Amino acid sequence: MPRKGKKQEKKLKVPDRSAKGNKSPATRISKKRVSKELNDAEEDTKDPKKRRSAAVEPEPHSPGPSALSAEQLDRIARNKRAALGRLAAAQTPPEFGESWREELSAEFAKPYFKQLMSFVSEERKRHTVYPPAEHVFTWTQTCGIRDVKVVILGQDPYHGPNQAHGLCFSVKRPVPPPPSLENMYKELASDIEGFQHPGHGDLTGWAKQGVLLLNAVLTVRAHQANSHKDKGWEVFTDAVVQWLSNNQEGVVFMLWGSYAQKKGAAINRKRHHVLQAVHPSPLSAHRGFFGCRHFSKANELLQKSGKPPIDWNTL
Repeated sequence: MPRKGKKQEKKLKVPDRSAKGNKSPATRISKKRVSKELNDAEEDTKDPKKRRSAAVEPEPHSPGPSALSAEQLDRIARNKRAALGRLAAAQTPPEFGESWREELSAEFAKPYFKQLMSFVSEERKRHTVYPPAEHVFTWTQTCGIRDVKVVILGQDPYHGPNQAHGLCFSVKRPVPPPPSLENMYKELASDIEGFQHPGHGDLTGWAKQGVLLLNAVLTVRAHQANSHKDKGWEVFTDAVVQWLSNNQEGVVFMLWGSYAQKKGAAINRKRHHVLQAVHPSPLSAHRGFFGCRHFSKANELLQKSGKPPIDWNTL
């Protein structure tokens, strides 16, 4: 008799898995809950801001709904892209060229760019900043992004009054050409037949022909060189160089000095031409900038690629 009692005890401990309604609360899913989560998933495809996981844990051994459909996922992705596009458009800096905005708008929504714009805005409230806000992106206004044929990389805008206007090495008239630009003119005079000093330092005539005159840093505090270094401009201008490297063919990059050469290290040299020399500054021009013949070489390379040469005399 005692043995029988023990067996009965054992039996009582084994749950009846065949009995209906014996599922634990963790595995029991009501129809109402499934319906609600599917409705939520459908709503989420219409509003990217309300994105949630619409996955529903299926009952054991039942096929229950487990994920969004391919159509829903595609709709979410399209809505997200559209929302990001609207956000980027709203954050596009004033005076930014349209063709450049279309290709670089993703940068405007990134945290670093928002912080950068906030920093520059605060700097303008407290200090004199060059160039004026309407000239920071002059380089995007003078030619379309797909019309760039030559890229000259600079480092920092001029920090004196009435100099910087959004093109590296260039100064607004009637400001006299700075020393580095004077050395560029000297090299042009020996390299390009018929070149004559224009009597000013405004390089807009080159920019309109597809010469991108891009500084690594696009703003500076008056009389304080490199004062806006490492605030985010370098990340943005790296993105510009990278876009050209990835999406264009046969662009001639002129990299003068170690800073420009480092910035241009990621350029795809199988697709583009890279000309390197020391910087045209009076401190280094005599060590290899004079005699580099980059201006005539650039035209030769452009013509080999089937592109019109630059008229370096048009200034």
